Amino acid sequence: MDKVLLGDLFATVLTGIGATALMDVWGVIRHPLLGVPAPDYGLVGRWLAWMPRGRFHHTGIAKSEPMRHEGLIGWTAHYLTGISFASLLVLTYGTDWLHAPRLVPALLVSLVTLAAPFLLMQPGMGAGIAASRTPRPNAARLHSLISHLVFGVGLYLSSCAVQRLQPLFV
Repeated sequence: MDKVLLGDLFATVLTGIGATALMDVWGVIRHPLLGVPAPDYGLVGRWLAWMPRGRFHHTGIAKSEPMRHEGLIGWTAHYLTGISFASLLVLTYGTDWLHAPRLVPALLVSLVTLAAPFLLMQPGMGAGIAASRTPRPNAARLHSLISHLVFGVGLYLSSCAVQRLQPLFV
């Protein structure tokens, strides 16, 4: 594999991990700030762990039978999703973005990634399309939007950090 391609792949992975980590930090600090608990990625793992058994939709994932290793599955999926979304950014804007990151493309991609929770995860886990079946749908949507924008800022900041650190890896 070409050294430049490998470097860009490594930078993309680190960017996705960094952005996801910043989103997780936001998930923790928003509880004391806004009274919103951090996301439970174990429930995501439970939802995913049921899929090989043919169950893709739950009326309420928290009430579904727990699955073995659901925490590990959920957290792994969470970080792999972040890496995938970073890859989407690089595929959309090219590797030039990795070498000269810009905030607006990162924010635009983070807004597009809202489709995943709104149209896939929330309905599958029993919350309805765009959290429509939750007690406060608009509040849930706003928190999803803010979290994904934090992820977008994380894409930008992580890529900037990777660019500064890249000479150490090459």
